Amino acid sequence: MSANADPTPTSPPLDAAPARPSSRPAGLDEPRILREALCLDDFEELARRRLPRPIFGYVAGAAERNSSLRDNASAFAEYGFVPRTLVDVSRRSQSITLFGTRYARPFGIAPMGINALSAYRGDIVLAAGAAEADMPSIMSGSSLIPLEDVARHAPGTWFQAYLPGDVTRIDPLIDRVAQAGYRTLVLTVDIPVMANRENNLRTGFSTPLRPSLRLAWDGVSHPRWLCGTFLRTLARHGMPHFENSFASRGAPILSARVMRDFTARDHLNWEHVARIRRRWQGHLVLKGILHPVDAARAREQGVDGVIVSNHGGRQLDGAVSPLRVLPAIVEAAGGLAVMMDGGVRRGTDVLKALALGARCVFVGRPFNYAMAVAGGAGVRHAVRLLGDEVDRGMAMLGVNTLDELDAGFLAPMGAGSRAT
Repeated sequence: MSANADPTPTSPPLDAAPARPSSRPAGLDEPRILREALCLDDFEELARRRLPRPIFGYVAGAAERNSSLRDNASAFAEYGFVPRTLVDVSRRSQSITLFGTRYARPFGIAPMGINALSAYRGDIVLAAGAAEADMPSIMSGSSLIPLEDVARHAPGTWFQAYLPGDVTRIDPLIDRVAQAGYRTLVLTVDIPVMANRENNLRTGFSTPLRPSLRLAWDGVSHPRWLCGTFLRTLARHGMPHFENSFASRGAPILSARVMRDFTARDHLNWEHVARIRRRWQGHLVLKGILHPVDAARAREQGVDGVIVSNHGGRQLDGAVSPLRVLPAIVEAAGGLAVMMDGGVRRGTDVLKALALGARCVFVGRPFNYAMAVAGGAGVRHAVRLLGDEVDRGMAMLGVNTLDELDAGFLAPMGAGSRAT
């Protein structure tokens, strides 16, 4: 089992009540475009206008028919709330504790690959935004900025790894992550092979990126992105590489060698998890768990937590929505910290997941869109919107702390129903 690390220096004292999110609109010092974003969903269309078609397509797309992507969101509509009334809710707090660290909010930023193509130094923007908001953030192993740089800007960030079943590559990467100061390692386990992401190809995105007239036009026709993100990156840091797949620097995004860095993951198995558990002294989390048997196995292996996830619908199309299996996994996981991602767009979604047993939920695409629209200001605005929704929901449900939530606050709304 891992040692229980002390809270990060940026964490508030355990008896400190975090400030309640403000319900006031964005300040006048924020970019005007953020006035168009009244909820997380609004960022998607704003990002569509800002990003070149291939980059937006990569972020927005999923696998094959997008069945899992759609169901991730629609699953929330099948639960309705059963609120309590006449409760003094003036002492509301959204704080949670994960792995000995207290966070001000029950949601965090999910790992997303190649964030640095959506905004300049994107991984740092997201991690720093999360640190400022006192909430967890997970850096993706398929990122274009060295993990050491992110750790310097945002201590306390979690690192997510895609690992092959090759101990000669596993051990050095784990040692590198530890030396950089990360204390929570997230091992994604639902990507033994590359998914069939037809949506990427239809929008002109490929791995590796292939130069073409169409790709050039997509860049030129989005001059804000071209100058502010791509050319700025080239001028200051050179051609982007996959920096964190292994202990050494990976291939550039234009190189045919990229695909070799993403192979041999079909060898990864529970024996490798046991080896990682012995070597990694921090907190170990498995991401991509959908079956209760796997949650129980993770507990037996000494894992500290699991993230119930179908990879945002980007892997096995038709994989069940995480929300649908969340209660069964919470039961099977015993005392593990059970977290969830997939389809979370509203504060009410956060509250429904917490009522079903999640300790924290992670949100991916909306934070990427917010960053693409307005950088760090966009991330702050997205955090404020979601935090305000959680706060209002708690008040209307009649709870002061998130520990008070349980399944008794929910009732089935009927399959196929839509929340208003």
